[in-house]
Parts: sequence; structure tokens; C-alpha cells
Amino acid sequence: MVKYLDGNMFLKMLNAGAAKLAENKEDINNLNVFPIPDGDTGDNMLMTAEGGLSVIPEASLGKTASFVSDGMLLSARGNSGVILSRIFSGIAKGLNGIDRCDLKSFGNALKSGVKESYGAVSKPVEGTILTVFREGVEYADSRITDDSSYESLFKDLIAEFNRSLDRTPDLLDVLKESGVVDSGGAGLICIFNGMNDALNGKEISHVSSASVSSHKIDVNMFTSDSVLEFGYCTEFLLRLQNSKIDVENFDFDSFSKHLNEIGDSVVTFADGTIIKVHVHTKTPGEVLDYCQKFGEFLTMKIENMTLQHNETESVKKQTFKKKSVKKPYGIVSVASGKGIKETFINLGCDFVVEGGQSMNPSTEDFIKAFEEVNAETILVYPNNGNIILGAQQAAELYNEAEIRIIPTKTVGEGYAAISMLDTSYGITDDIINEQKEIIDSVVTGVISKAVRDTEKDGIAVTKDDYIGFVGDKIIVDDGDKQDALMLLAEKLNASRYDILLLIYGDSVSEDDCREAEKMLRAKYKRTEIVSIYGGQPIYDYILVLE
Repeated sequence: MVKYLDGNMFLKMLNAGAAKLAENKEDINNLNVFPIPDGDTGDNMLMTAEGGLSVIPEASLGKTASFVSDGMLLSARGNSGVILSRIFSGIAKGLNGIDRCDLKSFGNALKSGVKESYGAVSKPVEGTILTVFREGVEYADSRITDDSSYESLFKDLIAEFNRSLDRTPDLLDVLKESGVVDSGGAGLICIFNGMNDALNGKEISHVSSASVSSHKIDVNMFTSDSVLEFGYCTEFLLRLQNSKIDVENFDFDSFSKHLNEIGDSVVTFADGTIIKVHVHTKTPGEVLDYCQKFGEFLTMKIENMTLQHNETESVKKQTFKKKSVKKPYGIVSVASGKGIKETFINLGCDFVVEGGQSMNPSTEDFIKAFEEVNAETILVYPNNGNIILGAQQAAELYNEAEIRIIPTKTVGEGYAAISMLDTSYGITDDIINEQKEIIDSVVTGVISKAVRDTEKDGIAVTKDDYIGFVGDKIIVDDGDKQDALMLLAEKLNASRYDILLLIYGDSVSEDDCREAEKMLRAKYKRTEIVSIYGGQPIYDYILVLE
């Protein structure tokens, strides 16, 4: 029986938890309320968990838990990923200063995870991962006795997690109507099942999905005639060394200041004797030589940014340059699809973070974007309800500017808000309030292909039909995407609006869009019809009414 938990065992358990989640991530993704191919909870939770495993094992449980927490917080993606990161952040706080942990103390750490995860959400919703974790912890903690072990604790945890998950449809009508349980709660159970396997002696290894799904690099993007324009993205972990400096009196502020003088887009933080550094530079050797004066490298990655797989037009616009005086306001937006990203840049966005439905950016992605913008106040447009929490977490962690989240839940809301943004007020709260009024006046409808038969919102959906929906409500179903679009416009009373913006995706031909435009103009003569190529995945059409 295991009576005490140390750092090495904790890390083994988390590694096994990630492995179990990796095995089942597609099943978690498929626990999707909507019958379209946009389920991403399993991917988001796995990438969040893997971020916590990209650390160096420590002998101390408290230190190990702290590094795991830091990694998860930065890697968190989507609502379930952010909540998962806050669960383990709370656990880490409960384990702070503990070398090895008895059962009662671990129970208290779990309760700390409940408290922090609920505190991370402004309006906690029951019937989600929050409920599953809370009810499991409450049940298991209540059963701890002097005869209990970690094995019995995890047996109780997992048993109640499963019972709680089964109850989630009774707490959320949208789950019951769709015939699924909460995907975040299901992902949590996978993680704790894996942890339990390791606790019971199973040897499990996990290879990060990021390392096995590496992208092909097009080396022809940088030829013998190319000029280094974007510099190198340089990232590493540095362990401070007593043989080189007085570690206890290390001046982190001066260290960070000098990195900003010799590099760009600097993101760095310290956790004990380990320093994490991200920097853009044309001379990575200069950065490495400087940092090696203080310690030795634990991990390192240097990439020519011209070859980076996620280079977009927004990145190309932001060539390598030293920071100038901060401007008053900057804009960061989230989008996927070449056309939509270009549109946001043309509207005045300083940086467009790659992401959207099924591709939620991480907390660290936002922090890197904030560094690129170099403004006193940065307005952030998530453009997706599942991304807002991650943006808020990044705002909490970033201290170099005032970060204000404009709670846009759709590309349409983001487009309207940014196109009508006026920062001449000089009073941020007034700007925010006006932006929220604009958001409230916009309606965004979406057309996407159904991947299964279902019934939702009184609409019978047939696989391979096209459904039209607003938010989480399905409004129309039709076998033809053009007809589905026209039905959606009718249901949304498009004639009442002055402007109809039609954004067509990568699965729609230009001819189909022209035909859709023609039909819309014939029916809605008073409304101005504008179409743009978005190139977005999943959504055939995005219809924005202003």
C-alpha cells in the first residue's frame, strides 16, 4: 500500500494520465453536443497535460507539482484545458513546501484544486468538469481514515467521478438533448484512470503528441539568396548554477531587462532555480552566451521563423525589429483561414493568433502575441466562446501591459467590433463599453455539414445535411448548402439589417459564393450584401448581420 507520495511518483502518475488520455482523445472529442466535426476537448486537454510534463523531475513533490502547474497554465487550451490547468495549479498550491505527502495532506491539495478551478470561472456551470472533479474529491476525502491508502483514495475518486459524469446530463439540458455526457469530465476521468494505473505499478510511457505529429518543413522557403528577416525563435530552460553565480540573490529583473535589449518578443519567468526563456533574435548565439553566464541549459529549441509551419500573413507583417516606445492601444485577434486573417489585419489588428473552433490557441500563444504588439493597453478579441477563458488566463499572467478582453464569441462579432473600434476616447472603460454594445447588435449564423443524425432544438438533423445555427441553437437543416444558407437568412430576418456579410470557407467554391450572393441580393434588396473569402475550415458559410 502506498501511504506517501513523492515527486517522482507524482510525475509517473501524470505521465500515465496523459498516456491514457491520448488513447481516448478521439472518443472525448466525439462527445460533442453539435453534430459537426469541431469536437476538440480531448486534444485541448491532452496538449494542456503534455505542457505540464515538459519539465524536469524534482525530488521534492512540492517543486515537481509547481513545475507541472506552470507548464499546464501556459499550455492550456479551451475551457476544459484551462480548468484542468487550474485544478493542478490548486493542487500544486496545496502541496507547496511538501517533500512527500501523506493521504490527508493530498486530500487537502485536491480540495485546493476544487477551489482554484471554480475561482477561475466567473460563472461556474454545474454539469461540467468542475462538477465531476468537485463531487469526486468531496466523496473520496470524506472516506479517508487511518487505514486508507493512495490506492483506496483513487478507487473512491474514480468511482465517484464516473457516477458524477453519468449525472451531468441531468444538470445540463444541452447534454441530455444531445445524448452525451460532459466531455471535459470524461477527459478528467481518463487522466485519473491513468494515474491510478501507475499508482498500482503499471509501467507506462507517453510520447508527446507534439513530438510525433511534427510538420514538414519547407526548406525552400529560405534559399542561398534569402535574407534573414524574421530572426530565430529561441526557447530554452536554464538551470541556475551555484558554481557561476549567487543563486539565492539572482537578479531576475536585470536578467530580463538585458534579454529585452538584445532580443525581441521576450517571455521569461523563473520557478526556483529554473528560468524559462522565449526570445526572437537574429543572433541566438549572443543570447545563449549571455544566459550561460548564469547556468546551464536543460532544453533548447531554435527555429528559423521563415520556416515555422504556423507562419501567417500576420507574422509576415511583423518583421523582426527592436521595440520602440509603446503605443497607447494594440489589437490582438484570433482567427483561422487565410482570408479571415488577412481581413483582420486590414481592419487594423496588430497580431492575429492562429486558432478557432477545433484549434484553440494556448495561454502561451496569447502571451507571445502580447509581446509582439508592444502597446500600453491591448484589446483582445477571442472570437470563440471556448477561447475566452484561455485569453483571460493569459491576461492574468502577463504584466507588461494592460490586457482587456473583448468577449467576442464569433468571427462576426470580432469583425463588427474591430471595424467600428474608436480609441480616440482615451478612456479604456468607455471604449470597452462601446465595443460590447456593438457585439450585442450583431447576429452571426453559421452553415456546416452534419456528421451524424440527431435531434436538437426541435430540428431533426440528418447526417451529411447542412445545418444552420446561431450560438448553440440549430435553426435549419437542409440537404443543399445554398438552400440551407437562404433558410438561415430568412429565419434570422435578414431584411431587418443594413449589412449582410457573407464569409465563405475553404470547402466552398467561388462560383458557389457568387451564386449565394446573387440569391441573397434578389431577396434582400434593401440590405447591402458583401462577401469575402475566409478560407475557414468546418464552417462552409459564416453569415454576419449588422
